[in-house]
Amino acid sequence: MTETLAYLETLARESNKTETEVIALALQAGLRQLWRERTLGQYLRHEITREEAIKTVGIDWVDLAERQRDAVLEDIAWAMDT
Repeated sequence: MTETLAYLETLARESNKTETEVIALALQAGLRQLWRERTLGQYLRHEITREEAIKTVGIDWVDLAERQRDAVLEDIAWAMDT
């Protein structure tokens, strides 16, 4: 908790924002990340289309999720062959 408060104080001071403003920005960033993870999970589970995922989170995030999925599948295939 002490470390978190130090982060908050430092960010507020260095950005010339109040601690309340920094907390609000952190909440917004966290919610965006959770929404992105939700959307990418839906896409990878085939619950939404690639186009819907791209529209929601952008092509870069969809490409990254696909590359990560493919890498995991390659690792699993390799492990099953050994």
